[in-house]
Amino acid sequence: MTEFLELAGGRIAYDVAGEGPLIVLAHGMGDNREAFREVATQLVGAGYRVANVDQRGHGESSADWPSYTRTDSGADLLAVVRHLGGPAVLVGHSFAGGGVTVAAAQEPELVSAIVQVGPFTRAQKPDLGGLFTHARYRKGALLLVGMGLTGSLPKWLRYLDHAFPGSRPAGYAEHLASIEADLSRPGRMKVVQKMGTSSAADAGARLGDVRCPVLVVQGSLDPDWVDPRAEGEAILAALPHGLGRLEMIDGAGHYPHVQFPGAVVELVLEFLGTNARG
Repeated sequence: MTEFLELAGGRIAYDVAGEGPLIVLAHGMGDNREAFREVATQLVGAGYRVANVDQRGHGESSADWPSYTRTDSGADLLAVVRHLGGPAVLVGHSFAGGGVTVAAAQEPELVSAIVQVGPFTRAQKPDLGGLFTHARYRKGALLLVGMGLTGSLPKWLRYLDHAFPGSRPAGYAEHLASIEADLSRPGRMKVVQKMGTSSAADAGARLGDVRCPVLVVQGSLDPDWVDPRAEGEAILAALPHGLGRLEMIDGAGHYPHVQFPGAVVELVLEFLGTNARG
């Protein structure tokens, strides 16, 4: 059942299930909380209380916020943790990978660990060489740039299709249809456009301030980088020494939590068993 948290500037939609230490899940831009549905179900089965959040401007959350930055995302997630009673483990995909980083740096007493899935946590520069030599990266970059310049929903849907290499997971068509319906509403693609053209510098600047354990999960076929492993390693290098670890999921694109939810949950549970359990 959807619940709502009223904040200054809008309201955040979420649902909660399970009992135990709190985990908060946050999807990336141009998506909704259904992306984490299977992960949430498995984490609840493993003994966690799981809050699955619609980012501001997405899903059932309101879309008239004054700004849409990773710092904003982090503040929203911290508000959810305070409301539900923390501390919590924060799991953020893509844009929200930066959001959970900011949250952990800002209020370490509320965040026991963070997981970044395919994260855009550092300011990005185009890989000019990769645009010529790496077809998967070139296609993804052109679609993202096109969406950022025009706010085109068809371009975004084409990007999503490109970001799921290989076979589609069960329920993929239904999830894509829900995204298309969400983003067809007035003003919603403007939100995605703002997020897509925003810099991740605010999150990157806080990596050195994180004090909790960090897990970075990358798909080996993520089209957003020529070398997804190298991007993950760069995030770890910016963290305090020894705080983070990187795991690769072979064959996954930019959405490993949707393509291979069981593999992602296995990594998260092993990470939390070693480092933190709420």
